[in-house]
Amino acid sequence: GNIGREERVRAVIDKARDKNIPIRIGVNAGSLEKELQRKYGEPTPEAMVESAMRHVDILDRLNFQNFKLSLKASDIFMTVAAYRQIASQIEQPLHLGITEAGGLRSGTVKSAVGLGILLMEGIGDTIRISLAADPVEEVKVGWDLLKSLRLRSKGINFVACPSCSRQNFDVINTMNELENRLEDISVPMDVAIIGCVVNGPGEAKIAEMGLT
Repeated sequence: GNIGREERVRAVIDKARDKNIPIRIGVNAGSLEKELQRKYGEPTPEAMVESAMRHVDILDRLNFQNFKLSLKASDIFMTVAAYRQIASQIEQPLHLGITEAGGLRSGTVKSAVGLGILLMEGIGDTIRISLAADPVEEVKVGWDLLKSLRLRSKGINFVACPSCSRQNFDVINTMNELENRLEDISVPMDVAIIGCVVNGPGEAKIAEMGLT
């Protein structure tokens, strides 16, 4: 990792213990220990878990339990498998993320799929959305992910149709304009934007505000 030898880890732990500061053990599939690379041949969930447990053992020897773990890869399947394995072995909090996920659109999809699977299974305590984009977008995606899983409530939850030949107004532009205008609202609220009366009344019925 970034710290290196165990004596350096001890020095960090001493300071963290003195200040009551938690630390994170972060395992990345792209920077596994050389002996693990030789043992497994390539990054695998098992290699990531073994790397994490090596560091957990060091903290156990130092009698330091104020830590969390992350096991990140850019591959969704590898990340999910690694977190599932480690979740059955430790009780410490897990920090979830798909590392180097990509740009705004592709990275959002990867993160939503990978983190969504784990969070639905009750795995994970904190999250990080990693995008090659404005960090503000990472926060927005993170909030939207938590809202969609009903783990957190903040701001507007839009229910909007994809538009079709029945629409009575420009749904897409209306949706974009309202999303921009209302993005600073933090009060949880459902807003339905439905283009016709076929689905509109039913969708708007469960929302605080409906437009159809």
